[in-house]
Amino acid sequence: MLAKILFWPRCGSRAALGASAARMPAASAFPEGIGVCGWILVSLSFLLVLITFPISIWACIKLVIREYERVVVFRLGHILSKKAKGPGMILILPCTDTLIKVDLRTVTCNIPPQEILTKDAITTQVDGAVYYRIHSAVSAIASITDVHSATFLLAQTTLRNVPGTQSLAQLLASQEEIAHSIQAILDSTMEQWGVRVAQAEIKDVRIPVALQRPMAAEVRSTAIGKMSASKTLKQASMVLAESPAGLQLHYLQTLTTLAAENNSTIVLPLPINVLEIQACLGPLYQK
Repeated sequence: MLAKILFWPRCGSRAALGASAARMPAASAFPEGIGVCGWILVSLSFLLVLITFPISIWACIKLVIREYERVVVFRLGHILSKKAKGPGMILILPCTDTLIKVDLRTVTCNIPPQEILTKDAITTQVDGAVYYRIHSAVSAIASITDVHSATFLLAQTTLRNVPGTQSLAQLLASQEEIAHSIQAILDSTMEQWGVRVAQAEIKDVRIPVALQRPMAAEVRSTAIGKMSASKTLKQASMVLAESPAGLQLHYLQTLTTLAAENNSTIVLPLPINVLEIQACLGPLYQK
């Protein structure tokens, strides 16, 4: 068996060449770059399995892979077939193969509150969540040491950097747009790791206690101002209703204000005589 493998390129006839190739293991069993020693070890492993068959079959059937899992098989340190195996039953060579299992289900990464400095120099805390899944098991194993730890650290850094470019008002009003920006940054970086970001969210923006009271007071004063303005307008309308001449004077004053702004055309929406007729007929309609 060993001699046929070593001297297989020197076979003279096509018949001998075909016979030798038929007795050799499949080409996928020999990863590229393992060298002559690797070929010898893999061939000896095949020979050992054949000699000890059927007892050796229990060592070859390593495990059954579920639908949401994949297994990356390393044969003498090289990834076998350059792709992951599964789902189903996995057959390996006992002495030369090692396995690494990868879960393809969506993972939830909760990011703890991160202290950031906004564009308007206000210190606040932001926390969020990132949902991602591995779509290439080979890249997730061969490109990075710990894909889950790297994703967590990158999400923390991105959550600190992106909201820091916004003011506090923009951060409170545009959380969805900021979350989309975070997702795009994470997806572009993690694509080479075989990871795809499904969604990124900003869960909470914690306003400093020192700013909560001033902001509440500002909202309260704005509400009070609007209420006072509405009461003033109501009183003014009651006064104008009692004095039709006052309404006409206010109308003429409005026209004077419009004419002072260099307007070449003034549109009169309603003649004053119509207003007088309406004021006279108002009590009749009420009766």
